[in-house]
Amino acid sequence: MNMIRWNVFPEMSILQRQMNRLFNEASQNWDGESNTASGWSPETDIYETEENLVLQADLPGFSIKDIDIVVENNVLTIRGERQFDAKVAPEGLHRMERSYGKFARSFTLPASVDAQKIQASYKNGVLSVTLAKAAHARPKRIQIAATAA
Repeated sequence: MNMIRWNVFPEMSILQRQMNRLFNEASQNWDGESNTASGWSPETDIYETEENLVLQADLPGFSIKDIDIVVENNVLTIRGERQFDAKVAPEGLHRMERSYGKFARSFTLPASVDAQKIQASYKNGVLSVTLAKAAHARPKRIQIAATAA
């Protein structure tokens, strides 16, 4: 009989994501409306390269006209709305796991971002927002001068 070591970390990561989503949804619907179709937010990754910060948000099923991106007072806000398909009769619905309705996500931009050079693209259900770093915030390589010894 072979013994296989159980690794708890993948399961813990899934549990953590589910708990985060649960608390986020609970805090957004704090006004007591527990059965609303709104109050959701897309999952988002943010990573950094030498020249940019990149934000990627999962927005499957959206068209570009359904997404609004605004930068105001050094805050980037992404808004949108996912409409429920009106062709589906409620009595024919067996399970509804996807979230519908309006959403808004806001991110405070660091001072190192050049707000005039922000670009966005949408492909295969993923919104990518590229936040260019200001020239003074980019890493600068320093050449070492050779000296005669």
